[in-house]
This record gives sequence, C-alpha cells and structure tokens, in this order.
Amino acid sequence: MVTLGCSKNTVDSEELMRQLGANDWTITDDGEAGVALINTCGFIEEAKRESIETILAAVAKKKAGEFGKVVVMGCLSERYASELMAGIPEIDHIVGANRIDEVVRTLGGESKHELLGERRLTTPSHFAYLKISEGCDRPCSFCAIPLMRGKHVSKPIERVVLEARRLASLGVRELVLIAQDSTCYGLDLYGKRVIARLLRELSAVEGIEWIRVMYAFPSGFPEDLLEEIAVNPRVCKYIDMPVQHVSDAVLSSMRRGIGTEGLRSLISRIRSAVPTIALRTTLIVGYPNETASEFGELLDFVRDSRFDRLGVFEYSPEDDTAAFGLGDPVPRAEKLSRRMEIMEAQKAVSLGRNEAMIGTGTTILIDRADEGAFVGRTEHDAPEVDNEVFLTDAPGAAVGHFSRVRIVDAVEYDLFAVLSDQADQTDRAGHNGPDEGRRTNEPPGNRQ
Repeated sequence: MVTLGCSKNTVDSEELMRQLGANDWTITDDGEAGVALINTCGFIEEAKRESIETILAAVAKKKAGEFGKVVVMGCLSERYASELMAGIPEIDHIVGANRIDEVVRTLGGESKHELLGERRLTTPSHFAYLKISEGCDRPCSFCAIPLMRGKHVSKPIERVVLEARRLASLGVRELVLIAQDSTCYGLDLYGKRVIARLLRELSAVEGIEWIRVMYAFPSGFPEDLLEEIAVNPRVCKYIDMPVQHVSDAVLSSMRRGIGTEGLRSLISRIRSAVPTIALRTTLIVGYPNETASEFGELLDFVRDSRFDRLGVFEYSPEDDTAAFGLGDPVPRAEKLSRRMEIMEAQKAVSLGRNEAMIGTGTTILIDRADEGAFVGRTEHDAPEVDNEVFLTDAPGAAVGHFSRVRIVDAVEYDLFAVLSDQADQTDRAGHNGPDEGRRTNEPPGNRQ
C-alpha cells in the first residue's frame, strides 16, 4: 500500500487496510505482493507528477514479477481515470476517491460495515488524524478539491466521537482534526457550524489529551471556536488557517470570500481571544493576477503579521478550475523566487520566536527516538509540518509520553531541550503558559 498526498489520504488508506485485513489480506512493505495499491494525490502539478511516477514504478515491478496486479485509487484517478488507463494500460483497476468499498469489492472482498471508522494506524500509535468531514463547498478559483472530493459532507458528531474512542483504545493521545474545511463542520447536518461543540464532545473521550484543529477557512470563521480553544485544556492552543493571499485584487479573483481588512481583523481577534495561540497559515505565490505590487503587499503582510507557522505553495493551474482560463503568466522561476523571498522573511520571524523560548519551560509529546535523543513536539506544533524539540539526557522519557522540558537552544525550525528540573516528570499532558513563546516552520513538500 502506497499513500501519497495529504493526511486525508492517510486516513482513507488506514480504513482500507483495516477492511482488507478483515478479508484475510496481508499488508506488506517489501517483497513480492499479489497487489500493489496506490492511493494517489491530484492536488497540484507536482503531486500529480509524483503519483504518475509511483504508478510507473509499480507497473515496472509488475512486469518484473514482483506484483500480481496494480490498483490505482484516490484523487488523481478520480479526475483522470480515462487518461491514466489510456496512458498506462498495464494498470489493472482504477477506482476514484471516497470509494473504499469499491476497492474491497474489486479485490474480491466484502465490505464489513461493522468496521465503519476502524483503521490500521500508519502514524505512531500515540497520535492519529481524525477526518471530521469530506468534500468542500467553497468556490476557490484555484482549487480542484471539490472536483475530486465532491460537496461538503460532515460526519455526525456521534460517529466522530465513536472513532475517537476507538483510536483512544489503541493508545492514541493526540487527535489531529482534518477536513477540507473544518470550520464549516456541521453546517449541512445541524444548520450551523458546530466545530466548538465537537471539540467539547471529543475532550470528554478518556485517554485523549491533545486535540488539534487543522484547515480552518477564514471566511465565516465561527467565533465560538476561539472561546473553546481558550478555555478547553485539552484543545491545543493552535489553529491552521490557510489565508492564501492578502491583496484584495488577488483574493477577489481567488473567490476567497474575504478581503484584506477582514483577514487582518480576524487575525487580531484570534490572537486577542487566545493570546498564547500558534497560528499556522499557507500562502500561494504566482497566482495569475499577482503582480510585483501584489506580491510586495503579501511580503509586507508576512513581516507584519508574524505568523507562528507558515508554508508557501507556487500556483499550479488546474484543469476545470475557475482560474484555469487566466493562464499561467508568472514564470516558474519568478514563482520560485517569490516563494523563497517569503520563506526568508518568515525564517527571521521563526528564529526570533524560537530564541525567545530559550530558558523557558514547556511540555512536549515525544514522537520518536533518534540517535540518542528523543524528538517531540509542543502543543503549538502539528506532526509532520511544524517544529520539533530535540531532548537529550532524558532518563524516564519514552516515545508516546509527555515530558516537561526546558528549552536550552534554538535554530530557525528546531528547539533543543533538557528535562525540566522544576517540573513534575510524571507522564501527564500539559499546556504552555503565556510566557512560553510561539514557533514557526515551513511544511515539507506540498502539504496543505
């Protein structure tokens, strides 16, 4: 099983592997296999290229006798099924996105509905992604996700809580809530946005210590979410809110439903409501109507707003999106230059925030052991995309457990720590106080 793309694909693959295991299939990471399953990404050009290269590599191994069949599923196959079959006829089966049951049937199995929501975790066992909805109703001009994933559909609160309980029973201690648009959660089921209510319900699940909110859309942002983050000790003081740009002209063409004044006001309200929050965002450079002037406005915005976490994507024209007809007038080299300039500005912000943490205490969740050190994260850091904390000389520390530490050194995107000599070292969750700083990082690859 090969999973490409975002954490939402990760959840799909984990659910599929659980179903396959219940049908007596064995998942292997190496050696000969009867079937190679590839869960593809079709988000932007770079992701599509990676998916195609992975398929071609699997087909070559099939020809060499390592695989019996090659089955392709996910977002790329949802958009380009006929093109894939015509271009790579050695593919045995192509299944689109959101069709786990069809994959199981294609392989001769039976979908077992009593396993709804159960998964075979591929993340470290102490954290897991929890998908609370599927699809998106937003009209963003650059985005093909609605074409691949369909309209926004929320999972009922009861089902999300049931999945959380199952994850907790596996030893999961941190839930990372994901969706295409998490702040729209519940609108289709309950007639209003109920992400704050969902957080309250999840925080009552025994064993769950941290709950993290990703992919919050700025337009229509529910203000009660801020109150819940502020007062609920199990909700991380963290939010991921992709703003994409700040220029009114660019935002209008992007169809984001919010302008620069609204964005700046929302950021101010978020930081006022939760002073210790870490605010992550992503930006797009090289959008078709982004002139040098609009880019300069974006660069100033990054310097002024001092986001705690920030990543940048280069615009990729996608078939059948509203922006596709605008062409791709900004040269690739210019996009790369703009991206690097934004990240250089953010690097200075990140270094300053990290250095301000030296000498302070914080709590980390340890993700792994690495060459004599433990590597963990604070509540201000999401797995895979944000800062890491390197902990040395830590008797009693263990992967999957919490440790109270003191920061002793810092670089742009990493912190270095020792066990705190002023804090209880028992295994318990903890949250940073207002004196413990904020951090920032750039996501690897093209995650969003």
